[in-house]
Amino acid sequence: MKLHTRMLLLAATSAFAMPALAEESDAAEGEAEAEAEAVQSAAPARPPAEIFSTGMAKGRDRLDSATSTSALRGEEIDRFGPRPLGEVLRTMAGLRVATGIGEGNNNYTVRGLPLAAGGSKYMQFQEDGLPVLEFGDLFNVATDVYLRNDFTVGAIETIRGGSASTFASNSPGGIVNVISRTGEQVGGRAQVTAGLDFDEKRIDFDYGAKLGENTRMYIGGFYRQGEGPRDIGFTGVRGGQIKANITRTFEGGYVRAYFKLLDDRSPTFAPYAVNITGTDADPVIRSFPGFDLRRDSTLSGFLGPVITLDRNNQPVALPIATGQSAKSHSLGLEAQFELDGWTVTNRMRYAVNGGDFSRMFPNRQNTVSAFAASIGGAGSTAAYASGPLAGQAIPGGSAINGNGLLSLYFVSFVRARSLDNFTNDLRASKVWEVGGGKLTTTGGLYLATQELDTTWLHTAMIVDAAGGGRTAQVDIFNAAGQPQTLNGYFAFGRESSLFRRIFDVDYRVLAPYGSVNFHVGKLAVGGSLRYDTGRVRGQLFGADLGGGRQGLTSFDFNRDGTINPAERRTAFLPLDRPAPVDYDYGYLSYSAGVNYRVAESFSVFARYSRGARANADKILFTPIVDPLTGGVADGDREDAVTQIEGGFKLRRNGITVNGTVFHVEAEDKNVLNGAANATNRSYEAEGVELEGTFTRGVFNLMLAATYTQAKITEDRVGGVFTGREPRHQPDWVFVAVPQVDLGRFAAGANIVTITGSYAQDSNLLRMPGFTTVGAYVEYEPAENLRLTVSAQNLFDTLGIFEVNQASVPANGIGFARAANGRTVQASLRLAF
Repeated sequence: MKLHTRMLLLAATSAFAMPALAEESDAAEGEAEAEAEAVQSAAPARPPAEIFSTGMAKGRDRLDSATSTSALRGEEIDRFGPRPLGEVLRTMAGLRVATGIGEGNNNYTVRGLPLAAGGSKYMQFQEDGLPVLEFGDLFNVATDVYLRNDFTVGAIETIRGGSASTFASNSPGGIVNVISRTGEQVGGRAQVTAGLDFDEKRIDFDYGAKLGENTRMYIGGFYRQGEGPRDIGFTGVRGGQIKANITRTFEGGYVRAYFKLLDDRSPTFAPYAVNITGTDADPVIRSFPGFDLRRDSTLSGFLGPVITLDRNNQPVALPIATGQSAKSHSLGLEAQFELDGWTVTNRMRYAVNGGDFSRMFPNRQNTVSAFAASIGGAGSTAAYASGPLAGQAIPGGSAINGNGLLSLYFVSFVRARSLDNFTNDLRASKVWEVGGGKLTTTGGLYLATQELDTTWLHTAMIVDAAGGGRTAQVDIFNAAGQPQTLNGYFAFGRESSLFRRIFDVDYRVLAPYGSVNFHVGKLAVGGSLRYDTGRVRGQLFGADLGGGRQGLTSFDFNRDGTINPAERRTAFLPLDRPAPVDYDYGYLSYSAGVNYRVAESFSVFARYSRGARANADKILFTPIVDPLTGGVADGDREDAVTQIEGGFKLRRNGITVNGTVFHVEAEDKNVLNGAANATNRSYEAEGVELEGTFTRGVFNLMLAATYTQAKITEDRVGGVFTGREPRHQPDWVFVAVPQVDLGRFAAGANIVTITGSYAQDSNLLRMPGFTTVGAYVEYEPAENLRLTVSAQNLFDTLGIFEVNQASVPANGIGFARAANGRTVQASLRLAF
């Protein structure tokens, strides 16, 4: 482990160890006085417990647990106004979150684990203790697509490393658990919200009530509609969700039934045209005139529809406004009871998940003349194919929209027929009195099924770079005036047959697990094991399966009897040539830790863990899966993650400080852009996580800092990137959340800073770091009535999450994905 990493932890530990050791002395004196029948109040008070349960055998005080954890309560989340889950998680300690894509499909990781191809590969997202999807990084449909932040969220708990790998499948990096309210508080809330500088209207509500002495219920949800946080020229946001549950308590336990209905549409954003100049080490990244990277989008009411061949190779026209149209219907049952000294808990849920998911992503762009020539050869010209200027020629040297750019965008349209899953987690725990201490034993059995039935469809459009939701399609003509496109469509697929696919695969997971924890005096020692077995069966259809299969044809979409050049670039599915998927896997996960409570308010811990993540769709359509047998070699079926961590926890007099030093080793087999770019790598990372809260009277402050150094230790495909730093990995992430509460008036902010990181694994272009600020002010003009004005990215920062180019382009034209610009909204809430 690097010297400066050790020194950071040593300095942080030393700074807080002195008051803790002093308290230990006070505690010892208090015990002696008690034995001498002195005044009992002389001993220091034990700090109130902070019970944490996610990724553990049983809920326990964080000071008694050898884990790194964080939590946000619903009230803390609500104050900053309705916002996507990714924006909430950006303010939690230890997490690396890259947003700007939309409501879902954002990128999440922890402790330097690679952000290889989107979603959340190494961290499992749970809702009420069960996974939303068994795999968090499914292509185009990541877990957060089916999660929404609203009144129903009672808390969000995160565990980083630790026992996460043994108390959940496919979670070696950690767990994010969104915990629902269950009606403990009687009464309800209704809130209306409107964007002040963007178009979105929203209604939120919830209500909890007692149905009897031992029965309670809860219901809540939201509905919204509008253009969304960027200018797209149409209603991009429409829909909502309803969640409800009913709980019956009895001596020693409870039974709870719940359901969720989600039907919500939101736009998806992509890398867009950006001006990149300067040097690789110090690039200057700016929006082009006429297209603001913070609030504009290629999406427009002048585009589309998405014309292509469907799953059955029949012509279809799909709406460009689809965005992330997520649908989920789920039913769950949760029960806990005592049986002969054992606490038995069972959680079960069946979810029907589906929807359509469209997004635009760039291929290339240039000035009008240069772009036209790249499509139709020297002397080619361009003309508008849609919008108010349809049919009008575009002069070759003109600076249309103030930037003079044309782009080729691929439009991906993924139809998720089924991402249905069933999950059941049964566990039993018992506490035994052994040798003057308490031995907790836990055994469990996890069963899950996950369907993956999706179809990938594409089309390709040539568009301009117009802001304000005015993007239009453009036709290209060669020097002889012959069209090279059709009504702005360059192809009815991609340039090749790449990514024309059907996934029809079922996953079955069975995992027995168990743990022991012995707590005696100030010492707690524990360990846990889990053995995951998986059965993967199904078939794939696609032109990029290998073996010389072709997936391009010609199709007369406009029925004019002539095949246009764009119509010759039509992708189809070879439905008569399926490839099987047929393999099993099994792997052992284990974790062991020790926690020593030095004093009532101070503890130290250390832990070693090894877990893994079963590879799902990211290895399909790659050479890893044999296209003839569907088999996968033993070493390619899962990716292992090993973590060593140690740290301290302090909680005293309104001050909480947690520090963890970590070392992580990980494997990753993935696909970035087709089988030719599949990756097979080993990674290593180390760093420090620091988190603290300070509360004095009306003031509260949360601070967090994460330092990470990561590298690719082995690149098994070409070896080019061995020793390089992984892309999108900043050295530092800082979070600060100051708040003041004066009763009828409150205000606060969340400040997130990330330092620079490399755009690509080649380690040339270094993206600049940036800071975003969210804020709220809250006023209660009357009892039970609350007015809140909240903002995200208050100072309208141009924050770059992604740059497509590996180095500064010679012509200064690139693509980048940025944080959304400033959005301000006002909410009026009535409590009853």
